[in-house]
Amino acid sequence: MAESMGKKTLAERVLVSRVFRWGVGISAVLVFILYGASFFFDEPIRSTIEKKMNRDLKGYSVRLAGAHVQLIGLSLTLKGLTVLQETHPDPPVVSFPVLKASIHWREILSRRLVAEFKLDQPSININLQQLRSEANSEVSLKERGWQQALEDIYPLKINTLEINDANVTYIDTDPKRPLVLSNLNLQADNIRNIHVPDHVYPSSFHLDTAIFGTGHGSIDGAANILAEPYPGIKGRLKLEKVPIDYFKSMVARSNISIDGGVLQASGDAEYSPKVKTAHLESLTIRGMKIDYIHSQRTSGAEKKRAAVLGMAAKKLSNKPDILIRADQLSLIGCSLGLVNKAARKPYRVFLADTDFHLSNFSNHFSQGPAHAKLKAKFMGSGNTVASATFRPEKGGPDLDLYAKIEDTQLVAMNDLLRAYADFDVSAGVFSLVTELHIKNDAISGYIKPFFKETKVYDRRRDKGRSVSHQMYEIMIGGVTKLLENRTHQEVATKADIKGSVGNPETSTWQIVGELIKNAFFKAIMPSFEKEATGAGKH
Repeated sequence: MAESMGKKTLAERVLVSRVFRWGVGISAVLVFILYGASFFFDEPIRSTIEKKMNRDLKGYSVRLAGAHVQLIGLSLTLKGLTVLQETHPDPPVVSFPVLKASIHWREILSRRLVAEFKLDQPSININLQQLRSEANSEVSLKERGWQQALEDIYPLKINTLEINDANVTYIDTDPKRPLVLSNLNLQADNIRNIHVPDHVYPSSFHLDTAIFGTGHGSIDGAANILAEPYPGIKGRLKLEKVPIDYFKSMVARSNISIDGGVLQASGDAEYSPKVKTAHLESLTIRGMKIDYIHSQRTSGAEKKRAAVLGMAAKKLSNKPDILIRADQLSLIGCSLGLVNKAARKPYRVFLADTDFHLSNFSNHFSQGPAHAKLKAKFMGSGNTVASATFRPEKGGPDLDLYAKIEDTQLVAMNDLLRAYADFDVSAGVFSLVTELHIKNDAISGYIKPFFKETKVYDRRRDKGRSVSHQMYEIMIGGVTKLLENRTHQEVATKADIKGSVGNPETSTWQIVGELIKNAFFKAIMPSFEKEATGAGKH
C-alpha cells in the first residue's frame, strides 16, 4: 500500500515537472515568436503612422525614419520623427530622435487604459519666417490637426509625459543670435485627470531649462488639461541670470535699442476659463542700456503703436476678470535714453547709473496706489531724483510726479542745444525742478529749468565757424548774462502745465511722456531773441 502510494507521488511529480517544462518551453517559444514578429511589423507600422499623420496635418508634413513595436508590453518606439512646415521646411519645426509610447500599467489598477510618453532629446526650431507664415495662414492652429496626428502615433490618450534634454531654438532676424532654451526637462502626471478629478488643477508638472546659455528658468505648477473651452494652468515661475541682450533684434522693431543687461524674476500666474491673474513678486534688471529711437521714417508707426498700447492699457484697467500685480520692479545700474533722429540735428538725452524702483503696481484700483522712485545722473553728471504715485485708471489717469535735476554739465547737452537753438556752449551748469498732477481729467503743474555760469561763445573753439554764427553766439551769451540773477548768476525760466486730458482713451504713461517732452523743450529752449528784446526794454 505504502509502496503504491510512493509510486503515485513520484508519477505526479514527474507529470508536474513535465507540465512545467512544457509551460516554460511554450512561453519561451511564444516570447521568441512575439519578439520576432515585432520586427516583422516594424515597416508596416512606420509606413501607416507616417501616412495617417500626413493625412491629418494641414500645412505641415511628417517624416518617420523608423518604428519598432514591442508586442510584449505593447510599447512603441519611433525613431527620427520630424515635422516640417510646408511653406518653410528648413529647418524642421520639430525633431524627435526617440519617442517611446506605452501603456501606463500602473493605471490599470484604476481601471483606466491610458498611455505614457517619453521623449529623449527632442529639438524644436522656429524662425521668424515660419511664425509669419503661421500668422498669415487662413487655417487656425486648432484646425491644423495636431491632436489627431498625435493620436495616430498611439491609440491610447496620454496620461504621463516625460521630456528629457530638449532644445528649443528661435531665430529672429539675426541668425547669429538665436534664442536657445537648452537642457529642457518636463514631467507631467495625471494628464487625463484619473486621480483627484474633483481638484481644480489635478495634473502636476515641473519644467526646468537653461536660458540663452547662462540663464536658468523653472516652472512648478498644476493644470486642468480637460477644462472647457480651453485648458487651465497655474504655476510658479523663477528666472535667474537671463541675458536680455538676446532680444535685441526683436525689440528693435518697436524702435527700442538694448545693450547688455541681466534679468531675474519670480512670481506666479493662473490662466483658466474662470481666473486670469499674474502676480510678479520681483523683477530686477541690472546693467542694461536702453534707448527709445524716434525717427521721421517710423513716426507714423510709432503713433499707431502708442495708440494701440493706450487702448490695451485702458481695457485692462480695473477689468474684473483679470488681475495683474507686481510687488517690486527694479532697474539697477541701467542707462535710459531717448534718441531723436527726426530733429534737424540728431541728439540723445539720457539718464546714466539709473536705479529705478516701482512697487505695488496693479491694474486694479482696489490694490491701492503704486509708488516709483528714481536716482540717476542726467546726461552722465546731473544728480537726479524723482518720485511718483499713481493709481489704476478708474475715472481717468491719476498721478502725482516730482523730479529734480542738479548740476548737469551743460556741454553734455550741446547736441540738444544745436538741434533746437543752433548754438552750443563751452561751459555752464543745468538744473531743473518739476511737479505734475493729473486727477479728474485735469492736469496741473510746472517745469522750471536753471542755467548757471553759462559760457556760449569761445573764440578758439568757434573760430572755424562763419562770422554770422559767431555773432549769433556772442549775442546769446550776452543775453544770458543780462538775464542772470545777480546773486546766483543763473538764468531761470518756467513753463506752467495746465488743462484737460482731453482724449479719454489716452493712458497715464502716454500723457506723462508727451507732457514732459513738450514742456521740457519749451522751458529749456526759450526764444533768446524774445528774451533779448524784453531785456532791452527794461
